Amino acid sequence: MATARRTRNGARWSAHGVALAGGLVAGAALDAAFGDPRRLHPVAGFGQAAAAIERRLHSDSRAAGARFAAVAVGAPVAMAVAAELVVRRRPALRAALVAVTTWTVLGGASLRGEAATMAGALAGGDLAAGRARLPHLCGRDPVQLNEKGLTRATVESVAENTSDAVVAPLLWGAVAGLPGLVGYRAVNTLDAMVGCRSPRYARFGTPCARLDDIANLAPSRLTAALTIAVAPIVGGSSRRAFGAWRRDRARHPSPNAGQCESAAAGALDVRLGGTNVYAGRVEHRPQLGDGPPPAVGD
Repeated sequence: MATARRTRNGARWSAHGVALAGGLVAGAALDAAFGDPRRLHPVAGFGQAAAAIERRLHSDSRAAGARFAAVAVGAPVAMAVAAELVVRRRPALRAALVAVTTWTVLGGASLRGEAATMAGALAGGDLAAGRARLPHLCGRDPVQLNEKGLTRATVESVAENTSDAVVAPLLWGAVAGLPGLVGYRAVNTLDAMVGCRSPRYARFGTPCARLDDIANLAPSRLTAALTIAVAPIVGGSSRRAFGAWRRDRARHPSPNAGQCESAAAGALDVRLGGTNVYAGRVEHRPQLGDGPPPAVGD
């Protein structure tokens, strides 16, 4: 009987894993084929709900920010756990639910589209269009940026957001299923909402920013490893990418963005870093990589 029970449990876990893997692959395929859902996007709905919660809980303290993070992340994760329990014995339904959830939390197609739009604008010399599109990629002030500044901002943003929009959700989904997918996207969305350095969120947003740092520790390093591995596909060198990553990854003020950006700088043989302006706040970033500044073709 014990042997039969172990066999049944093993088969159940095998079906569980196959459903999860199949759902993740299907969700990634849906994102690649169709991009973000055009109407009633769940992440947009979450953002609206989180904004309402923030207005009720906000005060100028880290404790209030921690309460906000607990409620705004805990609620969707609890719903995802409940959904897991409902479908745990229904592999096909679980695979379908994972696929739809993966599709909604991934942003690979959107990131690729924004980068292509920016590249087209810059290739055509339309700096006004490039400046108008930059806020879709990052929070830098585009007003004073020339072609080189817009190009560097795009390369750096794509390098970092490859982790945030693609690698991290898939990794958390593989590790923790539906709660991992939903929880990661909730954390990352809250960081975008309140993790910025501004008078309103200087203290309140700190817990969300730190939670996002923790959630991206492993994904950012995996993204760097993948960037190093695929460098030859873009005409780069894995050895050069590894060298830039090993030397420069800790120079970036972010514990995670430096991983992705340094590897990308080496893979493309370009130089990243420099002066960035965010809503009037100036930051001077150290140099990453040894090549020339990135050009539109990169």
